[in-house]
Amino acid sequence: MKLTFLGTRGYIDARSRRHRRHSALLVSYKNRRIMIDCGSDWERKLTRVVPHAIFVTHAHPDHAWGLKAGADCPVYATQESWKGMAGFPIDDRHAVSPRDPLQVEGIVFEAFPVVHSLRAPAVGYRIRAGRVVVFYVPDVIDVPDRSDALTGIRLFIGDGASLTRPLVRRKGNKLFGHTTVRAQIGWCEQAGVDRAIFTHCGSEIVAGDERVLGSKVRAMGRTHGVEAEIAHDGMEIVLR
Repeated sequence: MKLTFLGTRGYIDARSRRHRRHSALLVSYKNRRIMIDCGSDWERKLTRVVPHAIFVTHAHPDHAWGLKAGADCPVYATQESWKGMAGFPIDDRHAVSPRDPLQVEGIVFEAFPVVHSLRAPAVGYRIRAGRVVVFYVPDVIDVPDRSDALTGIRLFIGDGASLTRPLVRRKGNKLFGHTTVRAQIGWCEQAGVDRAIFTHCGSEIVAGDERVLGSKVRAMGRTHGVEAEIAHDGMEIVLR
């Protein structure tokens, strides 16, 4: 399995040389390519990627609005996400059912509902290609079925909106927003996951000194026995 971070920037105004485009991941396996998420700054630029299929985590602008101009490949999303993309000119639509593994182009995707947004319910994807399994969740406060999501994975790819200060708000008894990199590293320690990469970077990272912040993330990881780092646009990881 080869992972290419096509974009690593969250839904923010700030951008940098290392974080130019909205977070998107390309999963490649046996010459097949599946893109996860397609934010608004990917609109009319899919010819640069030419994915065989696209999976969407949720219908926020930085994850789905690049599809407002359509797509020349099948698109997979939950029913909740399709409601947010109802007017998009996508002909080849497929519904993803949470916790129901789905094989596309030889790669298996299992959607896990996560706590993140009230208006655009999100999922993370447990992804298996051959014997390699990873979990991708670029926007998250919590994963209710975290044990099932993280058990046996080679790599956790999480939410880089904030390193140590939770960006969490409440409406009634429901939470929305983003947890911290530090908390997610703790999840990895609990699940026995020894490697984590953080994408969907917030202003703290994108507008900050990434040499200092990268060192801080690596140090947080070492404290918990996790090799942790910050992703950047164009970063490639090969897992054998």
